[in-house]
Amino acid sequence: MNARTRRPRPWLMLAAAVLAQASTTIVSSTPAFLIPHFHDAVGLSLAEAGLIAAAPNLGLVLSLVAWGAATDRWGERRILLIGLAATVLAVGLSELATGFVWLGLSFILSGALSACTNAASGRLIVGWFPPERRGLAMGIRQTCQPLGTAVAALVVPALASGGSIVPAVAFGGALCAVSLVGCALLVVDPARAPRAAGGTAARSENPYRGSGLLPRIHAVSVLLVVPQFALSTFGLVWFMAGFGWSALAAGAVVSAAQLLGAFCRIAVGWWSDRVASRLGPLRLVAVAGIAAMLLTAGFGWLGWAWPAAIAYVLASCISVSDNGLAFTAVAELAGPRWAGRALGIQNTGQFLTAAIVPPVFGALIGLLGYPVAWAIGAAAPLLATPLVPRDLVPNSGTEPRHAGNPRSTRRESLN
Repeated sequence: MNARTRRPRPWLMLAAAVLAQASTTIVSSTPAFLIPHFHDAVGLSLAEAGLIAAAPNLGLVLSLVAWGAATDRWGERRILLIGLAATVLAVGLSELATGFVWLGLSFILSGALSACTNAASGRLIVGWFPPERRGLAMGIRQTCQPLGTAVAALVVPALASGGSIVPAVAFGGALCAVSLVGCALLVVDPARAPRAAGGTAARSENPYRGSGLLPRIHAVSVLLVVPQFALSTFGLVWFMAGFGWSALAAGAVVSAAQLLGAFCRIAVGWWSDRVASRLGPLRLVAVAGIAAMLLTAGFGWLGWAWPAAIAYVLASCISVSDNGLAFTAVAELAGPRWAGRALGIQNTGQFLTAAIVPPVFGALIGLLGYPVAWAIGAAAPLLATPLVPRDLVPNSGTEPRHAGNPRSTRRESLN
């Protein structure tokens, strides 16, 4: 039975998408958890180590829109299979790289290829799940990032403790190989609507024409990932250097924060289905992020290790909770011919910010210390809160509908 005739099983496809996205997340987040190795064993400054940690995110930025456009053109399954296979090869090159420059370039390449899963898995889920279950499904799918980061936080430092980064880097590549098999067995593309002759109608569907709603959501998401990547990148080294904790204890806190963040994404997605709104919960998450970052900064300033750890976990959970809401709203607004590109643009802005955050916050921490850096991070959700749109009408390809009211529409395929 081939992929076209295989019976579609949306929940199994969701599981395959989660594994694929989590695997590529481990690939892109591995360098962040090698910062202690680069800083202590290799002798790099925090800013230099942060630059290496940001390299995969730079690769993601350079390729996300292209992967999204390719998914719009050729379908989710094909892109997942090609991209995951290429990622495995790129990770192999990273294992062979030596020196600061070559290692950075290899991480950029592996990040660029790992971006295949972002738009493709998102389109797959939005395409197979109806609006009244889409928030929950997308929330589950969006657990990939915190789950992948949590696994990396636990596994990567331990694998690198022997003095070599090769086992730590190889771990993500091995998981990508496993997820490649899962996608080959389970993923079926949603039905695709026929293309308009001459492309005139497709051009008229451009959701960026005559509306600033999508750019506002993109801007909100860019601001809200600042605390997320600041905390996930420097949390491990903060507890080790700032409070004298062991790598195991510090990794356990960071891992717990990411695991709880994954459950928060599911809960927030379910909440958005129940209240029939993506953007109302998004605004509340932004407000909560301000308070959580300031609380983390305050306990860090006082030097209270366990309260600081609890505040860190809370801030980390809140900082990852918004992503599924914005991702779903973007896909619903963009419509069937633009979802891949719009999701690519959405993630490009986020990962461009993620590429900038590590070196910037590394420099801030070096100059001002961790508590002040966390307090500065609270400015990002503060700026994001008034930018969250209140009303928008997605380009669903069938009939206008309100993105904040997914229950008011009938089931439809994205494609």
